[in-house]
Amino acid sequence: MPGLLTTASVLMCPHGGTVQIVSSNTRVTAGGDPLARSTDTFIIAGCPFTIPPAEPSPCVQVQWVQTAEESQTMGDFNLTEASVGLCIAATQAPQGPVTISATQPLVSGM
Repeated sequence: MPGLLTTASVLMCPHGGTVQIVSSNTRVTAGGDPLARSTDTFIIAGCPFTIPPAEPSPCVQVQWVQTAEESQTMGDFNLTEASVGLCIAATQAPQGPVTISATQPLVSGM
């Protein structure tokens, strides 16, 4: 089973921007960090993406299209290493899938 994502998980946009997870989950943790849920806020910083000829179009947030099927925290579906998220520009244009680089190995879910 895939590991559950936490606020300490490492996520990136397809262009190398860093995803910061801001969670309102204060109750359920894994490895000491709150579990990430589909309703949390995923802010992307440092995306260098530019549409030629030099019009900035950086990724700014992640929108989740596939979450854990059965695992929930505080009434919201959790996110796992198998979850699918799209990085979105400020214009709401999809920019590509989020990359999940690392998460905690202790707790998994479906």
